Formats: sequence, C-alpha cells, structure tokens
Amino acid sequence: MGPKRAPGAHGPHRSCKSPALPANKRSGSGSGSGPNCETKQKEGAISEKHARHAREMNYQNCPSPLPSPCSLPREISLSSLPPNEICIAEGLSVEGGGLFCPCSPSIRSTPHRRRPRSRPNPDRRKMYGFEALTFNIHGGYLEAIVRGHRASLLTAADYNNLCQCETLDDIKMHLSATEYGPYLQNEPSPLHTTTIVEKCTLKLVDEYKQMLCQATEPLSTFLEYITYGHMIDNVVLIVTGTLHERDVQELLEKCHPLGMFDSIATLAVAQNMRELYRLVLVDTPLAPYFSECITSEDLDDMNIEIMRNTLYKAYLEDFYRFCQKLGGATAEIMSDLLAFEADRRAVNITINSIGTELTRDDRKKLYSSFGLLYPYGHEELAVCEDIDQVRGVMEKYPPYQSIFSKLSYGESQMLDKAFYEEEVKRLCLAFEQQFHYGVFFAYMRLREQEIRNLMWISECVAQNQKSRVHDSVVFIF
Repeated sequence: MGPKRAPGAHGPHRSCKSPALPANKRSGSGSGSGPNCETKQKEGAISEKHARHAREMNYQNCPSPLPSPCSLPREISLSSLPPNEICIAEGLSVEGGGLFCPCSPSIRSTPHRRRPRSRPNPDRRKMYGFEALTFNIHGGYLEAIVRGHRASLLTAADYNNLCQCETLDDIKMHLSATEYGPYLQNEPSPLHTTTIVEKCTLKLVDEYKQMLCQATEPLSTFLEYITYGHMIDNVVLIVTGTLHERDVQELLEKCHPLGMFDSIATLAVAQNMRELYRLVLVDTPLAPYFSECITSEDLDDMNIEIMRNTLYKAYLEDFYRFCQKLGGATAEIMSDLLAFEADRRAVNITINSIGTELTRDDRKKLYSSFGLLYPYGHEELAVCEDIDQVRGVMEKYPPYQSIFSKLSYGESQMLDKAFYEEEVKRLCLAFEQQFHYGVFFAYMRLREQEIRNLMWISECVAQNQKSRVHDSVVFIF
C-alpha cells in the first residue's frame, strides 16, 4: 500500500469514492473521520444534483458544486418556473404556493402569493385591444366600405362653392360632380328644396341598406339600433299630424325612410297612448320602450312631447347597454358618443320646459341615466328657471364649457349649432381608431348633418337670404 495521504488532499468526491482503502484509513486519523466522510459524500451528491438543476434552469451565477444543502435561490417566483409537470420532472414540486426541494426538506423557498383571479365582467366579453385578431373576419369588409363612403363627404371647399350659388339649378350642377350626381341628374327644372333633400336622403338609405344586407351579428343589430331614433320621430310626426287633422298620406311622405315600418299608416286611429301601443306599436322594435309612457290620457301636444322624450330616454339607455355588452373599442367610443347625445337632450329638455306646466320631478324623469351630467348635473338642471342658470350648470363641466363660451348671456338661438359642431368633432374622431362599430354610427350621423347643411343652403338660396347662409352650416372637414 502506498503512503498515507493527508486528510482533504483529494476533493470530497475522490476521497469518499475510494473503494480500495479500509474504512479506518479513508480520511486519515481521528475517531470522527467516518461520519464526516459520509456527510461530505451526501453533500457532494446533493450539490452535484442541484448544480445540474441550476444549469438547466439557466442560473448562470450559481457556482458548481456548492457545499450548501441546496443551490437553488431562496426567493423564487412561480412565474419564472416552467409548468408543474416540468418542475416535478426536474425534482421540484409545488406545495402550498411555495417550492419544495426533495433533496433538502429542511429548506423551503418563501411561498409565492398568487393574486386572486378577477372574475370576467359579463358586460365586457371582448378584451379591449384584441379586436384586430377577429374583427376583420366579419366586419373588415363593411368597415372598409363605410370608410370609403366617409371619403365622399363634402368638404369646406364644397360648402363655400355651394354658398355662392344663385339658384337651385346651380346647386344641382355643383352636386353633379359628387356622389349625389346620379340621384339628381334626372330631376327636371325648376327644382325645389324638398327634391334635393329627398334625393340626398335616398342616397343615404341605399348605402345603409347595402351595409345592413351584408352585416352579420352583432353588427346587424347595431345597425338596426341606429334607425330606432327615426322610428320614434316618425311615430310622433304621424300622431301630431293626426291630432291637427292633417292628411295621413301627406304625413307619410314627410316621414324619414329609415324609420318606416309596416303598420305606421294605422297610427292615425289611436286616441291615447294605450291604444297606440296595443293596436300598432306592439309588433315594432319600439314596443319595449313604451313601458314607461303607457297611459290612458288623451293625446295632446304636451303628452306627445313627453312621449317623445320618454321613448328617446329608453332608446338611448338600451343602445348604451348593448354597446357595453359588445365591449372593446366599440364600447369605449360609443359610450362617449351616446353620453354626449344624452347630455344634449337633457339640456334641450330643460330649456324647452322652462315656463311650462312640467314640474321638476317630471323633468328629471326625462333625463337619461348615464352621461357626464348624470347624476349631479341632472339634479341642478331640474331646478333651473332660465337659460343663464342652465349655462351656469354646464360651465362646471369642462367639455361643455367651450360650447357655452361661444354664446352670450341670455342667447339660446345658436346653441343647437354649437352642439352640432361639437358632435361633428367627436364623430370625426371615431374614424381615427379601427376595429370597432362606432364608424357606422359616426358615418350615418355625419351624412345626416350634411343633408341638414344642404337643406339650409337650398332654403337660403330659394328665399334669397344668402346673407344668412353661413348661420347654420356646420363644416365637417
């Protein structure tokens, strides 16, 4: 046998793995050398195993081998580890939110506190920001179509040229170079304002029907919601005209084409709101909105106006809930547009009811239950007695402060134009974002505003009032 070697002359692995030496000479002299060698053997095996674990898990700063019982870091987040199956295959297991090493049961990492999963909001079924993944499957083509229609809207240069026209034939000649040309080219002279408005509206109806025929759910339902406002206006028009003994056929010609339904001609037989609902409107999309305004009172001008605003309130709230269920960018953009519409109607109801028999409580019932003014602004508007008090309430809200700053005190004639200008700005901003249904609503509203502009210009030209032609024209682009 060779000379004895000093204890520790070899590494812990070689001295512990030498089978040729007797048990009493493996680590030199000393009565406790045997147990120390066995401990070093176990430490070496454990350190080699965990060094392999560390290398496989990319712990680059972990030295190999280590005399510590476990070479894994003491603080390990579960998010940095592979799935549980891989952890178990590598010799790790997950217990109670922490890491447990089977080689050293005395050492355990700090338990990782998992955040509780938030329950998905049923009103936001589609995660915001991921519309691009699936939107174009059903809505990409129609979105491209509506953006192409938006490019055909009249610009400020077109309105300036129209305002310089001397006759309605000059307006027709200028519009012949636009997309209204095919609808006006066969109209004989002399033209009338109603003819120009009717043909321009017909173009809007054709575009709407084209989009509706090719739309799938939920876009088809969204497009149908856009027409409910026109249905309400048509119902009120027929009932009011019948109350004043107007011819039903004449009234039907004045109804908006987007708001027509099969039984609209039979509205003339109703004497009160209950009969109006039972005989006519029960089979129309407006039936759910009549739950709050069904009474046995006879129809007069005041009750008809209350019915109109009650129906609009129910319609806007229903449309708002539907957009919230769609979620994503549609919910964000449409919430802003519908909230603005609800706030504008609240202001108009307040101004129009000043000096009437409508009480404060009745006025408050006509306000929609959403919007920037809800609920504290509604509380203040309900007690307003004149236009200056309404102005004081609205100036507390920065988005509406700029609108009322354009008006002088006591003036309300130009309030509608100020609201229209603000609405056009918001509608144009809807086209700055993609993958949402708000562009369809925005395009329909912008085209309707364009038709109102053409009607005002045509009336001023026909009545030789060109000095007022710019009073109510709202430029879109």
